[in-house]
Amino acid sequence: MLRSAIIAASRSPRARSLVENLPLARPIVDRFVAGEQLGKALDTTRELTRDRLVTLDHLGEDTTDRASADATVEAYRKVLGALADGGLAARAEVSLKLSALGRSLPGDGDKIALENARAICEAAASAGTTVTVDMEDHTTVDATLSIVRELRVDFPWVGAVLQAYLHRTEGDCADLSGPGSRVRLCKGAYDEPASVAYRDKAEVDASYVRCLKILMAGQGYPMVATHDPRLIEIAQDLAARSGRAAAEYEHQMLFGIRADEQQRLAARGLRMRVYVPYGGEWYPYFVRRLGERPANLAFFARALVGR
Repeated sequence: MLRSAIIAASRSPRARSLVENLPLARPIVDRFVAGEQLGKALDTTRELTRDRLVTLDHLGEDTTDRASADATVEAYRKVLGALADGGLAARAEVSLKLSALGRSLPGDGDKIALENARAICEAAASAGTTVTVDMEDHTTVDATLSIVRELRVDFPWVGAVLQAYLHRTEGDCADLSGPGSRVRLCKGAYDEPASVAYRDKAEVDASYVRCLKILMAGQGYPMVATHDPRLIEIAQDLAARSGRAAAEYEHQMLFGIRADEQQRLAARGLRMRVYVPYGGEWYPYFVRRLGERPANLAFFARALVGR
């Protein structure tokens, strides 16, 4: 029930206005979001890439007009150009949401999103880096994977994201475990019904491990997106059993969460990538981060009480 309420808050204009105008919220937002402007995000990226890898996400989703979708493409062109100019492209890529690129637009939404994603992939190729296509709620999985397959015809390095809490994900892992396939496996952050998703933590964790086994045994490049210490250890064990070298998979964590552990993994010579979001449309992302961990929500609640 709490998670459902938090997801609802992520879509509430009234809740958004409250948080955006609450001075005490800004330091907490800054913990999870690397600023609203590109310059701040690049400073963060430059610092992180001293010992880690980065994927940058220009925040935005559920675009309702073509102009906003076009503006998102331009924002990605700018960040990719800046990564190239700053000598950061070898250690930093970008992540994108298809709903920010116009997939929800009436009529030709899927076609528009594909064209826009292709433009971003072209800019990434020119910069010398890669793109990972984020997954959204369960109703979008087929369309998202279809667009990923289209993009991979010309850009075989395009990454896909799969969510372990969905019942279907083991099958998707098998389909995407072929040579060169980059797959980020996460637990999932949307409030999905029991008809399509596991809702018990133990069931989600068990599904995550089953999916990891498929990816590690495959011929692709697994990207292990979790902050869970037990799952991190399991991933490393499965990699070793599969004969994978440190360069043949990577760990991923969110900016602002378990930074000490990120540094520890990197110091061990493991590939550790940080998901770094930035931009003015930070509110939905921020609220989902609160909902994922009770400690995050408690931290924010204490700030509200102390207002």
